[in-house]
Amino acid sequence: MIQEAHWEQARSEAYRSWKKLPSEELSIDKCLDRTLAKDVVALVELPTHQTSAMDGYAVAGQGPWSIVGEVKAGAPMKGALQDKSAVKIATGAVIPENTFGIIRWEVATVVGDELSGEVKQGQDIRPAGLESAQGDVLAVAGTILNPGLIGLLAAAGHDLLEVIRKPRATIILLGDEIVLEGLPHDGLVRDALGPQLPGWLHRLGVEVIATQYVSDELELVTKAFADAAKNSDIIFTTGGTADGPRDHVHAAIAALKGELIIDRVKVRPGHPMLLAHINKTPLVGLPGNPQSAIVALLTLGHPVIDALMGRSESELNQIVTGDDIDVPEGFTRLVLGNVIDGWFEMGEYLGSAMLRGLAHSTGFAVADKSMGEGEMVAWLPLP
Repeated sequence: MIQEAHWEQARSEAYRSWKKLPSEELSIDKCLDRTLAKDVVALVELPTHQTSAMDGYAVAGQGPWSIVGEVKAGAPMKGALQDKSAVKIATGAVIPENTFGIIRWEVATVVGDELSGEVKQGQDIRPAGLESAQGDVLAVAGTILNPGLIGLLAAAGHDLLEVIRKPRATIILLGDEIVLEGLPHDGLVRDALGPQLPGWLHRLGVEVIATQYVSDELELVTKAFADAAKNSDIIFTTGGTADGPRDHVHAAIAALKGELIIDRVKVRPGHPMLLAHINKTPLVGLPGNPQSAIVALLTLGHPVIDALMGRSESELNQIVTGDDIDVPEGFTRLVLGNVIDGWFEMGEYLGSAMLRGLAHSTGFAVADKSMGEGEMVAWLPLP
């Protein structure tokens, strides 16, 4: 167990602590944003046939030519094109045998059935296999499938793809001070994490199967953890990670013979976060304050999710800060804000319990020391 882990150390340890989940086979049209479980190769050449790159005329030999027919996409011409003859041809249509080249329709001269124009051998003909040969690797395991990749793999002959199963998550929100609807009253606060955490997790590729609100009683917390560990791939909790008299996360983990992996991270906000497992099911303990919770989600939760989904460990880009950033000695500080014209601009309302800064920012600047305007800082985008 790592006590008071440094921020980068915590992220790396969270990623290394888990293996990817099993895979499943899905129809290719259901695979958007899913992670490939294995390399995918082209089942055919791309293009599969010689095809026309333009609308125009396929010609044989030297002109002028007699137009003898038409070739449409998906309906190849039978037989070879005879010398000094031509056929109209559509973009993507199969090139007739014995074609010399393609004359684009906009530069062709046609009088009746007679065609004339300039053409070079092979002009505007796409060779078979120009984009890929059969057996070429088109996407490697761990790739997140975007619409363009799905189109490519479909063109290469795939109907089904093997992808990593989505992690199933249970969210357990702890506390007696939460109001779930209407206006807060009598010292209670309106719940802000229950409505937003499923959205962040969805963007990270997780399927939320349950959201529970549990009172700050050790027996109730322990039972909720035990039940969640039976049918979840990952558990997220909010609150209860510190050492107060009503903070029972540590005790519940111990009661279930779980194991702490990381207990607190030297980061502001979000210091009292933790990572543990209960019967090999990861549990990410998020602090109760909203900004602290999202820092913890990206510090410990995101790397665990990436590992479960077989994705590569993420690396942060560098940007230039347009503001001075003060960092407590020995800590890393995550500061909400936006990147504007390549520069980081610090947001407002940066207290750990505040929501407006989170609502109007696109990510965090990550600083491990105090720095001034114009210095380079790491950028951690929100999902």
